[in-house]
Amino acid sequence: MSGHSKWHNIQGRKNAQDAKRGKIFQKLSRELYMAAKSGGADPNGNAALRLIVDKARAANMPKDNIKRALDKAEGGSEEHYDEVTYEGYAPGGVAVLVEALTDNKNRTASAVRVAFTRNGGSLGSSGSVSYMFDRKGYLVLDRTKNSQDEDTVLMDIMDLGADDLQTSDDAYEIYTEAKDFTAVRDGLIEKGYEVADAELKMIPQNTTPVPEDKKEQFEHMIDQLEDDEDVSEVYTAAADDDDEE
Repeated sequence: MSGHSKWHNIQGRKNAQDAKRGKIFQKLSRELYMAAKSGGADPNGNAALRLIVDKARAANMPKDNIKRALDKAEGGSEEHYDEVTYEGYAPGGVAVLVEALTDNKNRTASAVRVAFTRNGGSLGSSGSVSYMFDRKGYLVLDRTKNSQDEDTVLMDIMDLGADDLQTSDDAYEIYTEAKDFTAVRDGLIEKGYEVADAELKMIPQNTTPVPEDKKEQFEHMIDQLEDDEDVSEVYTAAADDDDEE
């Protein structure tokens, strides 16, 4: 149960995306709509929708925007989006998974392919890199907002069924099996913890350092993918700078 914090890296990316907030809200609206369309518009009875509502709130999406997406799903809109996953390698041989929600698979596939190939990457076939990732629950407790010590946090998360705890100066990062994620998150809240981030993520089993001469290309490729309106999530097996030390 050791390791350095990913929290600063995640926060850095989220802060960098603030300028793209309108596009982020558009993506979240699609996710809200599809989750409500398939499982009902009540988050209390639709676990998938509840996760996305929490994600939207964490992104400071206005309540009116959330309500509009749910109302559209309840109102019988015929819009439809397909979930598509693309797999490949970024410059330096770093595995990349791209999750998209699209109403035009040809358009999205073309845009993703361009992002890979024009930035020194290569798009692979289905299954070419997904086996290198595991879907896990990921929760963050900001230590400035939670006074509990490490031993207390460890005991509490183990009681709730979590798998791993990584502690740094600024955060406790908790990993769970996907099936246990909701129970661990709700249990922490019931115990009085303030949860800074909670989501299901694709976690790489191993990481790969990005060669120094490929870093600019790599960042440009990831930025281009994340900027695409059809792309929901981009996961990479890139080692953080701290991993390389």
